[in-house]
Amino acid sequence: MNSQRADNEGRQFAGPVGPTRWGGFKSPDFSRVDVSSTMVILPIGSTEQHGPHLPVEVDSLLVSEVAHRAAALAPALVLPTLWVSLAEHHMAYAGSLTLDFETLLAFVRCVVRSLKRQGFRRILLLNGHGGNMAALTLVVDKLSAEFELPLATATYWNVAAKDFAAILEGQPNLLHACEAETSMVMFLRPDLVDAQAACTVASAPTGFLQEGGIHRWRDMSHWSRSGVVGTPRLASAMKGERLLEAAASALADQFARGAIWGDEMVKPSPV
Repeated sequence: MNSQRADNEGRQFAGPVGPTRWGGFKSPDFSRVDVSSTMVILPIGSTEQHGPHLPVEVDSLLVSEVAHRAAALAPALVLPTLWVSLAEHHMAYAGSLTLDFETLLAFVRCVVRSLKRQGFRRILLLNGHGGNMAALTLVVDKLSAEFELPLATATYWNVAAKDFAAILEGQPNLLHACEAETSMVMFLRPDLVDAQAACTVASAPTGFLQEGGIHRWRDMSHWSRSGVVGTPRLASAMKGERLLEAAASALADQFARGAIWGDEMVKPSPV
């Protein structure tokens, strides 16, 4: 099948392995899917402030794009993106929405249960929001045991960390409403970026992100009045394209190597 680029909602994304968008399948189409070996990706984004220069849908937009690009390079089906997640630390800013942990867990549990009933086993929660990382690890640990499935989670910029570091000038990896996110939105949807605001917005220093061995929760407004962490003035559409390609390639490489599913869960023998 010839490769076809996705639009920004992934409506017609097809690549070397064929259509990837779950929502575009008709019910009879699933009879042709090898459910035992096909990976299903649930992109998890967020709806939250991204400074004065980016829209609140950034995380959902970007994780959707990365998921479809990766699935076009290696066999996978991409579910509709979960567009709201754990953003309590952004609720001081207008436009932000949040779930509590129990609701996020319940939602993912229902999706996983539905997939298992249809025979799917390989399920990846692809994260596009920094505030979800710790929670999704707990979700995967809990539901893997509950359903006896080899669930996995990954945050796309961590999978591509080395590539991101080589592309970015003012920061080592993706932060928030930063050089990386602004660049990717500039490439995908330049109409959504206020370029003037990106050049003038005040950013929080990144020193507070360094590991100190102690965790304490704080609202984002404690660190950044603007809601920005990073250097959006260094963003460019060219960097954005390279970042998206790097994220998709890094994920597809993991899929192709089979590292994620190489030792699928087996029920432990009774002692």
